Formats: sequence, C-alpha cells, structure tokens
Amino acid sequence: MTTPFYITTPIYYVNDVPHLGHAYTTIVADALARFHRMRGDDTRFLTGTDEHGQKVEEAATKRGLTPQQLVDQVAPRFDECWKTIGIDGYRFIRTTDAKHKLVVANLWKRIRERNPEDIYLATYQGWYCVGCEAFYTESQLVKDGDTWSCTTHKKPVAWIDKERSWFFRLSKYAKPLLAHIAAHPEFIRPTQYRNEIVSFLEKEELRDLSISRTSFAWGIPAPDPDPEGLAHVIYVWMDALTNYYSDLCPDGSLESADAAKYFPHAIHLIGKDILRFHSVYWPAFLMAAGLPLPHSILAHGWWTVRGEKISKSMPATRIDPVTLSDALAVGPLGRPIGIDAMRYYLMREVPLGNDGDFTFESLFGRFNADLANDLGNLVNRSLTLIGKFAAEFPPVCDDAQFAGGENPHWQLETHAFQATNAVARELELCAPSKALEQLWKFIGQANRYIDQTQPWAMAKAKDPVLGHTLWCLQRSLWTIAQMITPVLPSTSATILGWLGDAAPARWPIGAGGRVFTLAPGVLATDATPSVLFPRLDEPMQAAIVTKVAGEYAAGAAPAAPAPKPAAKAAVKPEAGATDAPAGPITYEDFAKLELRVGKVLTAAAVPKKDRLLHLTVDLGEAKPRTIVAGIAEAYKPEALVGKQVIVVANLAPRKMAGLMSEGMILAAGDEAILGLSAIDHDVPPGTRVR
Repeated sequence: MTTPFYITTPIYYVNDVPHLGHAYTTIVADALARFHRMRGDDTRFLTGTDEHGQKVEEAATKRGLTPQQLVDQVAPRFDECWKTIGIDGYRFIRTTDAKHKLVVANLWKRIRERNPEDIYLATYQGWYCVGCEAFYTESQLVKDGDTWSCTTHKKPVAWIDKERSWFFRLSKYAKPLLAHIAAHPEFIRPTQYRNEIVSFLEKEELRDLSISRTSFAWGIPAPDPDPEGLAHVIYVWMDALTNYYSDLCPDGSLESADAAKYFPHAIHLIGKDILRFHSVYWPAFLMAAGLPLPHSILAHGWWTVRGEKISKSMPATRIDPVTLSDALAVGPLGRPIGIDAMRYYLMREVPLGNDGDFTFESLFGRFNADLANDLGNLVNRSLTLIGKFAAEFPPVCDDAQFAGGENPHWQLETHAFQATNAVARELELCAPSKALEQLWKFIGQANRYIDQTQPWAMAKAKDPVLGHTLWCLQRSLWTIAQMITPVLPSTSATILGWLGDAAPARWPIGAGGRVFTLAPGVLATDATPSVLFPRLDEPMQAAIVTKVAGEYAAGAAPAAPAPKPAAKAAVKPEAGATDAPAGPITYEDFAKLELRVGKVLTAAAVPKKDRLLHLTVDLGEAKPRTIVAGIAEAYKPEALVGKQVIVVANLAPRKMAGLMSEGMILAAGDEAILGLSAIDHDVPPGTRVR
C-alpha cells in the first residue's frame, strides 16, 4: 500500500490577479507533488480560490455586478494561469462550490453538537482590518499618531462598534494547541514560525473569536438562527480554511473515506502572513469538531521585488508569471524551457521559509551560471561525445574492472548514488532549495568527470576504457534527468527524449551503492542536442526586462556597462595603500568566476624568486594543478602542505618564472600578504565556492 501525500496551497483571494508570490507557492507545491508521484506515493494536490467576504462584495458593487458574477469572472484566471505555467495534477476548489458550503455548515453544526458552549452569541467591538478580514488587539497593531494600522497591509484598521456576532470559544484551546505542538514538532515548520506561534500562545491571552458577520451578506449563511432575527454569514476565515477538508468530502459528509485517508497527512503550504489563521484558528476548529489535525503547517517567506513587497497599489512589484516565463523562452525549445527557468530560479534562490527578493540580476545570474553553464554544458558535452565516439566505442559497463575502488568511474557512480538519496531526503523535508543545491553538486561532479577522463584524448589513443566512460556519461545524464523532473519537468523530458527513454519519469532509488544500473539497458547514442538554455547576453537581458517590466523597465533594467577608461601608466602604490573600492557588479559578473576549494599537496620555493612558491593543489580533478603564488614572504612552504585554500579555477593558465600556473589562490592583502582566504570546515577538494 502506498503512503498518502496531501499538499495544499492557500486558496487565493479573487480580488487579486495571479502574481509571482502566488506562483511561488503553487510551483513549490507542484514540485513536491511531482516528487511524491515519482516515488509512487498516493498523491493529492489542492489549490483554488477564496470567493466570499466583504472585499468581494464591495468590489462587485463598484463594478455594477453581483458578487457571484464577479467571482465567476475572476476565479478562472488562477486556474488558467496554473495550466499555462505547467502546474500539473492539481484539484481546483472554489468556496462558492455547493459541496464546500455544505461542509462548512456541517463543521459548524458538528462543533455545536460536540461542544455546545463553544459557539455562542455576543456583541463585539474592536479594530478590524478589511484586508486581513480579521480583528486585532492594539498589541498586534502599530500606531502612528492617532491611527492604528495593520502590520501586514500597512493600512489603517477600522473600529467596529458593538456588532452582534456568533463567537467561537478560542480561549479554551490555547493549552491543547501548545500540547499538540510540543508532541508534534513537525506541526509548524520551519522552526522560527513554530517558535513564533508558541510564544504567541504562551504570552498572549487567547481571546474568543468572532465567527460571523451581519454587516455584509456575501458569504455562507450561519446554520443557527439569531433570536433577534439578524442574518449572519460565516466568518470568511472559518469558511476559507475548511476548503482543505471539504475537497475530501464528495457528498458533504465530514466522515468521508477520502478525509480519513488523506487529511491526517495534509501539508498546508502557506505564506507567513496567514500563519496564525492556519496554526491557531484552524486546528482549534478541528479540535472542537473532534476531527484530525493536518500533519504540518509549512510557512514560507514573502517575495519582494527589488525590496518592495508585492502590492496591488504598486504595479512595479507585480511580476506576471506567464509573462516572465514567456520572456525567458529564449531557446529553440520555447515556452517549456522558459517555465522551467522560472521554476528553477524561484525554488533555488531562496530556502523555503526565508524571504526572497526578485531582481533581474539574480535571475540572469542563475540562468547563465546554473542552467546554461552547469546543466546545459554537461548535457551538450556528454551527448556530443557519445554521438561522436559511440560507434567505435559502444557505451558498455565494465564492472569487472571498474566496480569499486578509487577510479573516477566508480567515484562518479558513488556520487550519483549519494545524490539521489540526498536530494530525496531534502524533498521529503520540503526543502527544494537544499535539494537543488545537492543536485547541482552532482552536476558539477559529472562535469569534472569529463575533464578528468578526457574522452577525446581516450579516443585518439584508442583507449578501450572509453566505452565504459561513455556508459558513465549516459547514466549520469539519465540519473540527472530523473532528479530534475520535479523542478524542471520539461527539461527532464527533453533530455530523456534525447537519450531515447520514453518511459514516465521515476525517482532513481538505487541499492547497494548502485544507481546507474537503473537506467534502461540501451540508451540512444545518436542524439543531436540543441541548446537547452542559451546564455543570456546583455541585449537578451534588456529585451527580457522590457517584456516583463513594461513601462517601468527603464527603472528596473540592469545598468549599461560603463565606458572603458583611457589607459594610464601603472603606478606602484605607496606602502600601506589600498586599491580604491571597485564599482558594483552584477550576479552574472560574479558567476563567471569558478571558485573551488583546493588542498595543497606540495609546496616549494621558486629559485631566484623571493616572493613565489610553486604549489601542486588537489581540486578534485584527475591530476593536481600547478599554481605559482606570490605568498613566499608570508608562508614557509612546509606550512602550506595539507592546507585548504580557495582557488580561481577558471583563470586562463600563464607562465610565471618559467613555470605554468593553472589557477590563482585567493589571499588578503595588497603588497603584503596578510592571510589566505579559506573556509571554516574541511570539505572535499573541488567543492564549488559561491
């Protein structure tokens, strides 16, 4: 029997249009759902729209529409957007669905039946934020002069004076909630958000919650009549939160088989601004009704655009995910690759839970360094080599000679096996950024394998080992193509197509340290790959910015390169002088540097050169690099042996003192070397420094 996996996004409010923040949450949920499907888990993925409340009623009135007419126009935008950007296998719920309304009413009745004192009539007065659709105490607001404002929306709240309402006895559930969180530390993730809620429950006196409104009519009618004849609609948060359960109840009954099967495994993926509603109100409602609680509330940070929170009132912050993905479709593979590039950037750039800031510079840096250079270069090099040499040296596994040991072929398969487990572990923990970091580490190892083995030289020497080398390259691409599927589904399908594997993607779960053996016995050897991710040069970047940013592109575009200054005679700095601060660079500029950790194997003085040392440095390659470094005045040769250093690995080789130097060691200081740049833990030689 497969394990249920149930992932939900917030249901998005229909007074908005889909933007980058919405897309981030939905894309992360989609990636996690894809991973679990690949693993064979019984997977359910839910998203949808929140369509009731005062804001919708007011917006409809302004447009001369009924609320239902308005939501029928707006809700499909979200469904269409998700389909356009390749979100797959999801269920879409609307809170105006008849089934949902019935489940919300049944939840209310269930609470009344089990705990009659938990829902009662009273009057309420207090500060109300229309944007949050929530009441707040003054300790939860900020004051500017005589005005109290919501900390989320940065707008004044309204004073509601003695509105009659049904109340939920939320104060009763502070201790049960604390006990549940203590017993289930995974209930609220990441840790900083769990600590926030625990602190709130311990320090704030939990007040009973108003769960109905009489000041507007657009909502689900409260099941209980008011003796005074007032018409109540159910508080929008009690309505909206119930969607996670109502989609599991096809006939409206709270006792459905799907609810029993999936809901205890539910992971609610949400933005941090709605954490309290999900981790206090929602579990309290469920406790009162005697229903199971979800497995986890998984909160992520906000996305800003150049430091500004995404806002309807600031058009420059509203990045349209469809426009962005279309703008990134710069290669022959078109929109699918543009979508994958957007997905990769959003999931790799920021660890889940942290705030993220969208900039075009960081987007282009990720595109060029990670997708074009690392992944794209590996695929192109590997398939080109296989296509060129496979006829004479068919890719065949030679286990008798290369299974086990310290040879680079077995080391590559060992790295692949470790990567499949490490990436899966991070995805199980809902950490896509860390999963991609582990995956790209293996992509770097596969690129280094080509440099180590040099298949072109093996072909020239008629080395029979070339067939096994090509087999390792095939299997590396196959393994990588499987592992990138949750985040880069179209790219994965393209690579697998070039390899000749038409089977559905499946997670490569190796055994006994082997993973390459999972690939089909024969993979295509005559693929002619096109460019997966063309490097974005400055004109292409400018075109993307213009397409995405529209009329405010000029303010967001990367700065044009500064004119080169006229040549000046070199002047030796005075003792103690330092260089003037350099101007700012883009992420792309930084990404051109390949910084790697090296281990010094040998060190010797260079004859007649007082400042130079001749080093051999292990960078995790087939053979050590020779580096000539001007650090002899600061370090004795014997003091450097075994030391870890940071090396600029892609610096063009040059002769120094008659010796070829194949890199540069980073050091602090100008004329006088003050110290070597290093790291604070031992890591394998060749590890990339970012």
